[in-house]
Amino acid sequence: MQEKSPKFGKKPGQADGGPLSIPVPRSSRAERLAMGKKLREACPRRSQAAWTAPSDRPDPVQLVLTADEGRIPELLPLRHGRMAQSPFTFYRGSALAMAVDLAATPATGVRVQCGGDSHLVNFRGLATPERQVIFAINDLDETLPAPWEWDLKRLATSFVIACRDNGLGESVAKDAVLTCVRSYREHMAEYSDMKSLDLWYHAVEIETLIAGIDDPGIRRRVIKRLAKARGSSTSEGIFPKLTDVSGGSPVIKDNLPAIFHWQGHVAGELHPDVKDGFARYGETLTSAHRTLLDRYEVKDAAIKVVGVGSVGTMCFMALLMDGEGDALILQFKEARASVLEAYAGKSAFPNHGQRVVNGHRLMQPASDIFLGWTEGKRGRHFYVRQLRDVKIKPAVETFGVAEMTFFADWCGNTLALSHARSGDAALISGYLGKSDAFDTAIAAFSAAYADQNEKDHASFKRAIRQGRVEALIEKAE
Repeated sequence: MQEKSPKFGKKPGQADGGPLSIPVPRSSRAERLAMGKKLREACPRRSQAAWTAPSDRPDPVQLVLTADEGRIPELLPLRHGRMAQSPFTFYRGSALAMAVDLAATPATGVRVQCGGDSHLVNFRGLATPERQVIFAINDLDETLPAPWEWDLKRLATSFVIACRDNGLGESVAKDAVLTCVRSYREHMAEYSDMKSLDLWYHAVEIETLIAGIDDPGIRRRVIKRLAKARGSSTSEGIFPKLTDVSGGSPVIKDNLPAIFHWQGHVAGELHPDVKDGFARYGETLTSAHRTLLDRYEVKDAAIKVVGVGSVGTMCFMALLMDGEGDALILQFKEARASVLEAYAGKSAFPNHGQRVVNGHRLMQPASDIFLGWTEGKRGRHFYVRQLRDVKIKPAVETFGVAEMTFFADWCGNTLALSHARSGDAALISGYLGKSDAFDTAIAAFSAAYADQNEKDHASFKRAIRQGRVEALIEKAE
């Protein structure tokens, strides 16, 4: 009789009560490949295709409202309005709903440092401290040790939803998923064969990826976008757009609803909580980077509403200036408990900002030198990084067939690298094998879950019409 595939499912609110570590591989590659292959007995690769909503599945609208808890109430209508725009924006804002669902799906039990919200918009070009541009996962607010399949399924499903949103058709969506998963599988095999130090030093350089684009027209456009981003997505480049110097001393310009000073506070006035949180943040940096930070003085801070999933959390930007008038703009993002926590176990770190920073350092080949964490006097946790700093965000809404396909290949590659850095690449590679059995299973899952996401989005829009959920629809620019 076929052994039942292992699952990680727990009811919302349940957790393991303690940190769960990722086992360190120390046996030979051949032994771990064989162990990975044996995992197919308990969790057949074809079982990964399964998705059917259980009869006791939580109400997706209620899960959105659950995720709202603890956020800034005045910003919740904006969050709901952004989620309501399309099935794709709903997907980006409903990581909790998918975490609940993924916890009940088949998994091998092999753990890595997961991103937790690894949809395709969270992959982009990033600048290393040496100012080279690499391609890697970036937004890791939900990062936690968890089954590797969860990240890959969320990424693959996002390609189906994005293809549908762009009107590219089901065949293109399926091809994009197959490309993504094949890239993950083949690169995982490659990374499993690398020496530990070589793997740790390896990065996916964006110029190498661009050189592999077959279409010369698309290649030229991507090169042009990269050059533009290098010059504009830095503190120096964004300073004129975000600040007002008419009063002599530069301050952050209000730009509602995205950027504003907290009620009762004027530009240039620093709340004591901001000063205290900034001082605590500095203590988390290395001595060398603290020396660099000490060259700057905080001049202003303002709330900055970002993305979809983070709307309503306490996120703000801080403007710093050195003695020569050069700017440094830092982003403080509230770090709450990961959506995976109830199903994969609690974080090993007392501060969720530290959890996020650890996830960045494990999953990214190179991280921001200003990456750190802090805690506010009111108990909120934050992680800190530079605002943008050559973060080249993909314009997914403009992708055609070619762009969607090569981007799927890039994402599969870099997710495999992130998982290989923290987990056991040979064990995962042994399970995946050389055939496309796993690829086709994930393609089936992704299409089925994209259908589920459309139903959830329709339920959410219906809840807005009925007045159950308040939404603010922003005017198109």
